[in-house]
Amino acid sequence: MQETKPHIQQKRARFVVPSRSDSLLSRFTELIGGPLGWRSSPGTISPGFFTVERVLIILTIVAALLSILIKGYCRVNGWHTPQQFYATCYSDFPELFSSRGLADGAFPFFDQKTPFEYPVITGLIAGVTAWLVPGHGASPERILGYFDVNATLVAAMWIVVVLATARINRRRPWDAAMVALAPGIVLAGVINWDMWAVAMLAVGMYFFAKERPLLAGLFIGLGTATKLYPMLILGAVFLLAIRSGRMRAFIATTLSAVIAWLAVNVPIAAANPAGWRYFFDYTQDRPAGYSSVWFAYNLVAERLQLAQLGPGAINALAMNMFLLACVLIAGLALTAPQRPRLAQLTFLIVAAFILSNKVYSPQYVLWLIPLLALARPRWREFLVWQAAEALHWTATWMYLGQTSSGGPAQNNIDMPYYVMAVILHMAATAYLMLRVAWDIWEPRLDPLRTRGVDDPHGGEFDGAKDWFRVDLANPPASVLPWRRTAQSLPSLEEPPVGGYSVDSTHDVHAQGDDTQGKYLQGEYSRGEAERDG
Repeated sequence: MQETKPHIQQKRARFVVPSRSDSLLSRFTELIGGPLGWRSSPGTISPGFFTVERVLIILTIVAALLSILIKGYCRVNGWHTPQQFYATCYSDFPELFSSRGLADGAFPFFDQKTPFEYPVITGLIAGVTAWLVPGHGASPERILGYFDVNATLVAAMWIVVVLATARINRRRPWDAAMVALAPGIVLAGVINWDMWAVAMLAVGMYFFAKERPLLAGLFIGLGTATKLYPMLILGAVFLLAIRSGRMRAFIATTLSAVIAWLAVNVPIAAANPAGWRYFFDYTQDRPAGYSSVWFAYNLVAERLQLAQLGPGAINALAMNMFLLACVLIAGLALTAPQRPRLAQLTFLIVAAFILSNKVYSPQYVLWLIPLLALARPRWREFLVWQAAEALHWTATWMYLGQTSSGGPAQNNIDMPYYVMAVILHMAATAYLMLRVAWDIWEPRLDPLRTRGVDDPHGGEFDGAKDWFRVDLANPPASVLPWRRTAQSLPSLEEPPVGGYSVDSTHDVHAQGDDTQGKYLQGEYSRGEAERDG
């Protein structure tokens, strides 16, 4: 007789409840009875059909439909200048479909006569989606069809980003609601193909968190072949590899990313060298783009009759500014009392790149939203930042409407108000960078580092001890690899005058490791009010 075994119910992971952990959300729940009770056990029982991920998908679909609704005027009346700016429904899809030969059958990088100013995978997406629109020529029906096809695929990539963000940290899946409901994505998600690169980076970060660096590097490389910014995460991985001494993760991820990028770019570069190089030449030679700090400076300089900056000077200044920011971020990563989290460093590096770059398009806000949801999931600061970005988004279209229509200033946004909107967006982003940097320097303020949590996004770096750390306040307590090597050798010498011997120095490091352990256990936590700032 076959023996029957009792059913073993699979244990579910508990997760953080937003109405408990976020002070702003807890106040909003007062209308429906207040935060979830402490005797409840979210995540330990089956929620039925409405799991966290399914709710997030529903929220994303609603937000995606709203983003399409915002473009309603142009979908009905067409994308014409300056009406598309005044109606805030501009998108690159109709413009590129008509002006880059996509409507006439030209395929980026395979048509020698039609240059395309985007990386390879973006060009392939643009060409394939043009094939999906029946007919020939740039008729209003085909332009609308091309927009709808790309907007639908952007919505699909949006769902991928939300799910990857939710699964990176199983204890905090609701942080992905920031990505699902982000006003910045609702407003700017269907301007260009940036969401494809955001999705590839999100999937790459998911695999890195699961300690699969080769797959992580694969998606990072593909994302870099779509938009260049995903490669910036390798800088964060490199700093954490130095801090922890675990170089294998960095080497494997970087090699995989390079191979993936080469596999996409080398065939195109061999078949059409001029077409492949056009993106890099265009980026190098173009003047300052709208909403960058350099464009704002040139506008003010023109009004005050001062010397303006040319492309060469802007390239040099932007590069030096970004390198200086990277040096400061590296110094913070290697001197902080506790190893920073991967999402924190990635957010700082990408934000520094955005603020220093010669071009800032409104859709660049998509790059930062998933990173902020992982680096500092605090709704108050997130919504304030998104409000600043929404104001800048509106001011950009109003300014473009004024410049393209040639209308009088009293009926449009004049230059000073547009520059103030650019300054506001930059200040809001810089403030978030400051808060994330302060979380790194004061780990007890980090919303994620509670109850023994270290770095759920860090993969092999999660829980790793320091291999290299400079203690600015107490240099003898620094963790240096060559000092450890010297301590591991037997010594017959007397202890030095300062009272430090091999054993005593080891005790100092032991105390440092114990302090780090206390951070991980949450002993220095001062409650949610202090973490909210």
